[in-house]
Amino acid sequence: MSAACGCNLCPPSADVAQLVEQRFRKPQVTGSNPVVGSIQKMSASANSVSIIVPTLNEEENIAPLISQIIASCVPFQEILFVDGNSTDATADMIRAVVRRLPDHPIRLIEQNCVDRGLAGAIVAGARSAQGDILLVMDADLSHPPERIKDLLAPLFAGTADMVVGSRYVEGGSTPGWPLWRRIVSRAGAALAYPLTGVHDSMGGFFAIARSRLLELAPQTSGFKIVFEAIVRGNGTLRVHEIPIAFRERMHGKSKMSFGVALRFFLRWLHVTFRRLIPGPSRPAETAKAFRVSSVEINPESLGVD
Repeated sequence: MSAACGCNLCPPSADVAQLVEQRFRKPQVTGSNPVVGSIQKMSASANSVSIIVPTLNEEENIAPLISQIIASCVPFQEILFVDGNSTDATADMIRAVVRRLPDHPIRLIEQNCVDRGLAGAIVAGARSAQGDILLVMDADLSHPPERIKDLLAPLFAGTADMVVGSRYVEGGSTPGWPLWRRIVSRAGAALAYPLTGVHDSMGGFFAIARSRLLELAPQTSGFKIVFEAIVRGNGTLRVHEIPIAFRERMHGKSKMSFGVALRFFLRWLHVTFRRLIPGPSRPAETAKAFRVSSVEINPESLGVD
């Protein structure tokens, strides 16, 4: 199976599998590449990183995403796609790459009815992952693969338990977003902040130890898994926020909806109620202090003016 990549990294007529194979066999690394130096300083445990990518109708984004991840020159053990019953050719596209590159670490998990939903997809991926560290990102190219190394570095250094790609710390941005989306996203982040101490717990670009995520993941399908994990961690997670430029998707349709926003609001009400009115046999959770820090990165390296 072949298809046009659709990204600006390769010729429009390039075969998808051939493009990915070329990227694996001949990574574009030069002595002047600023990524190389920082990667060489990372722990050897970088090779135990599983990159988890939930997908739902993202067929046009699969090839350019793989291409960009490999171009980032970050060592990883596998790219694990978890598909939520896509109605387009997303799963077929992933299978085509897997067939063409049998010796390379790309896998596909198709969700069952129990684990449906974004949080469920991430948990399913975590359960199946072979790496000790999980790097979770969206499939729609909104999360910048070139920032993967910055999310992983604090985990390898032992200075954080979770690292979150943030739109709302200094240096972060949401280029191309309409005003209504900025307002809705900012409102959600503001509501979550008192409960998490994190400026952007609504995002899905983060890194965490596999064992820790499985320990803190919601038993149900959940909603925003970063928010859920921090809340369930009850102040025990050291969270770093790394500024990112969150790009607007070029292909496919956003999964954001009124229902999604409503689910978060109801979850927020539930957690807030429990914090303000603790049960008789349990201490007030508000006494817990969240250990959160921001890592300053030069905005120019993000491509942000």
